[in-house]
Amino acid sequence: MEPHSFAEAVLDPHWKEAMDSELQALESNHTWTITTLPPGKEPIGCKWVYKIKHHSDGSIERYKARLVAKGYTQTEGIDYHDTFSPTAKMVTVRCILALAAAQNWSLHQLDVHNAFLHGISMRKSICLYLLASRQWFAKFSEAIQVAGYTQSKADYSLFTCKNGKSFTALLIYVDDILITGNNVAAINSLKQFLHTRFRIKDLGDLKYFLGIEVSRSNQGICIS
Repeated sequence: MEPHSFAEAVLDPHWKEAMDSELQALESNHTWTITTLPPGKEPIGCKWVYKIKHHSDGSIERYKARLVAKGYTQTEGIDYHDTFSPTAKMVTVRCILALAAAQNWSLHQLDVHNAFLHGISMRKSICLYLLASRQWFAKFSEAIQVAGYTQSKADYSLFTCKNGKSFTALLIYVDDILITGNNVAAINSLKQFLHTRFRIKDLGDLKYFLGIEVSRSNQGICIS
């Protein structure tokens, strides 16, 4: 069961370990700087969010705890301005899966651990200010293009690289990454590059993406 409060979670060693891991990641990424609040301003609070991640067979993969800002207490124009961050279009996901099925390409899934914390400098008071989806995407886009990938103008979340007969495609949705292509060496090289830049977890063959279950057989790819 996923706890509904910190008081409940702290009694379970699994959730306590997950929270400790989150706090260690925040510290190691130098996520915050203690600052003085402007006159008349109140800090935005934070809370823990708990989620159990499952394998495709239903068994528990890991316990995930995230410390997030209470964004619903903010006022537009005072606490924030832009919040938009590009997200993968479903039609692009379907095109990538159809292409992989037609060409019999492998499909790989990666997860970025603490994506919002990578190389991002944010103002903090006592609470954690975690409204960094836009900044994270900009950071990732810059890195992947340095590696020779081109950003699609039809879907900003899609990046491709063509080198001779080699073709690799990467689709990102916040901290979930899907990779396919016709060159295994190029895919492995991309994974290694991402590992050097970010904390990446290789989840192996694609099983779930954006709430879609993906299963593969000799007949092709089935999504549900």
